[in-house]
Amino acid sequence: MPAKPTNDAHEGTGSGVPAEAVTPLIRGIAVLRELTESNGTLSLSALERATGLARSTVDRITATLARMDHVRVDGRDVHLAPRLMELGNAYLSALRLPALLSARADALADELDESVSLAVADRDGIRFIHQATRRRAMSLSFRIGDLLPAERTAPGPLFATEWTDTDWRHWRDRRAADPRDLSFTAVPPRTYGADARDDEAFVSRTEEAAANGWALDDQLIEPGLVAVSVPVRSSHKDDRRIACVASVVSHTSRHTAHDLRTTLLPRLRSAVTEMERELHRTPPPEPGPPPSNLALWTSASKQRLGRDFIESLARGLTVLTAFGEGRPELTLTEVAQATGLARATARRALITYEHLGLVTTPSPRTFTLTPRVLSLGFPPLSRRSLPEIARPHLSDLTSRIHESTSLAVLSESGEEIQYTAGVATGRVMSVNITVGTRLPAHATALGRVLLADTHDHERLGLTSIRSQGYALVDEELEEGLRSLAVPVRDRSGRVVAALNTAMHASRHTRRACVTDLLPELTSAATRIESDLHTAGRFTHVPLT
Repeated sequence: MPAKPTNDAHEGTGSGVPAEAVTPLIRGIAVLRELTESNGTLSLSALERATGLARSTVDRITATLARMDHVRVDGRDVHLAPRLMELGNAYLSALRLPALLSARADALADELDESVSLAVADRDGIRFIHQATRRRAMSLSFRIGDLLPAERTAPGPLFATEWTDTDWRHWRDRRAADPRDLSFTAVPPRTYGADARDDEAFVSRTEEAAANGWALDDQLIEPGLVAVSVPVRSSHKDDRRIACVASVVSHTSRHTAHDLRTTLLPRLRSAVTEMERELHRTPPPEPGPPPSNLALWTSASKQRLGRDFIESLARGLTVLTAFGEGRPELTLTEVAQATGLARATARRALITYEHLGLVTTPSPRTFTLTPRVLSLGFPPLSRRSLPEIARPHLSDLTSRIHESTSLAVLSESGEEIQYTAGVATGRVMSVNITVGTRLPAHATALGRVLLADTHDHERLGLTSIRSQGYALVDEELEEGLRSLAVPVRDRSGRVVAALNTAMHASRHTRRACVTDLLPELTSAATRIESDLHTAGRFTHVPLT
């Protein structure tokens, strides 16, 4: 397989590193990017090869990232963890567009029964900030944060209508360095390298987009994939630049490119008009609370882990979380105040990020995040399901209490529970229920916790379970089987799943279940909820 090219315009990690840049931060970002492009998991030795760093350096970086809950180290493998999405969430919340426009994109997808996406420009590429996909055997597989080359998309020509001469030069340099698009891992590589005719075709499509106010993708990414796009323009009356681009994406088995233009384009344009009105009438939010005590936390972590904790990497990553809702542009002083870092430390981190293309300076005194922040783990993490999020926490819980643990959700009928994840203990006699198994909800601790959050909890006699926050079922489903369950709640506070442990009644008395096991279950549920809330802020997390 050909090596993936290194492209300074695309990666922002070429030569000319500023003297004040933080080298450990550059290396940490390189590790996160390699993990991202490998779909979230790599072995330590593979990271060593991919980054060119010494094994000891990779070990220290991953130990630091694990301490921050950004990755999970499982034996020799490193996995991206949902907490890393806080970095991308900082960009998306500062951007405001997903919060304001995603509901209208979702409604359009429901109306048309087609996938709808929102994308922003990322230099000579486009990066998705929202996806409303349809569940089909053949469906859109792009993820929030995925980067695509502008010339192979429908939004690309629209963004290119605003390119400067410098932007066009960057694009041509990138095309020359990477004619097969190997640096864009979200799209299939070209079979043959692009040539001058392809360049001319993109220039022509850009001219058409400028004249028409919309653009088409007729199977440019891969055979069968078609899309039509319309720009959503800024709400500032003196600045009508493109804020993002809305697209309807389909397959030739349902629509040809001509059909998209004649049938779906009018409705897309209408939806975009509504989006622009939403941008115009919604005032900027008040700044939300910045992160707290991050500098103190990194200092404490350094004392705990010693040389294995790279404090400059941890402090550098906290700088990204200084941005957010109501805080899209910050001065150096504001970044330092938000993080508790010294001005010199914050300044060096910002210089590093500007070099890496993660931060830009809209004015001489302010900084803002770029879409490239989404390249730090967001695409693979944006597709994690609740069972995938919960499974590491179930493993940790099982190892602590030495009993089997499970996660379950309520069936659509509300009469059964379905097991979605589970970890069995190593005992000779243990409870091991297969994922996918269904049991009567009323007869299980898991089911009673789930039913207690429904409107029928009083009729079902589950008021005490709702108030106490757990259910204990003693030898009702099966003789000798004792089970304890607690709820798992989403960002709105709704119970979406339940976590339990089940054991033989001889191993724990009813009292011991409450005094010894319940705190452990509650703690595990809290950690699952924390990850779920982070992952679900701008993405849909499937429950099964």
